[in-house]
Amino acid sequence: MELEIQGPLLGQSERCEPILRALADWFGIEEATRQYVADTAVLPTFLATVDNQPIGFLTLKQHTPYAAEIHVMAILPEWHRQGVGRALLAASEAYLCHIGVEFLQVKTLSSKHPDEGYGRTRQFYLAMGFRPLEEFPTLWGEANPCLQLIKKL
Repeated sequence: MELEIQGPLLGQSERCEPILRALADWFGIEEATRQYVADTAVLPTFLATVDNQPIGFLTLKQHTPYAAEIHVMAILPEWHRQGVGRALLAASEAYLCHIGVEFLQVKTLSSKHPDEGYGRTRQFYLAMGFRPLEEFPTLWGEANPCLQLIKKL
């Protein structure tokens, strides 16, 4: 079994939706999940597969010629902590550097929320070289404080 990263691709909704649905602890708001599924059809998406079966993805949104965002990243739970996120991020960063993007950002749940899963998410991004930039206490509502992290590519 060999991990393969494909991308950037468009039109990946059918391959990405089952991954999102398997991650209810992270993607439990139906309206947001439907929007992420729709976004994978029109935004550049990197797909991780093993034996041609999708196990994870990362979708980018470019805001300016110099700045992009990890719009959504999801990896099947059984593949967590096996290098899939690192491989998706590396492929995405190589693509962004190739097209001249200098900064990559991501938004995630702030540490002011006690969710352990998102604690691991923050630790992953910090380990990958992202640094906290700003916290938005009400962007996603008071119950879900947002932390913006940034990385220079």
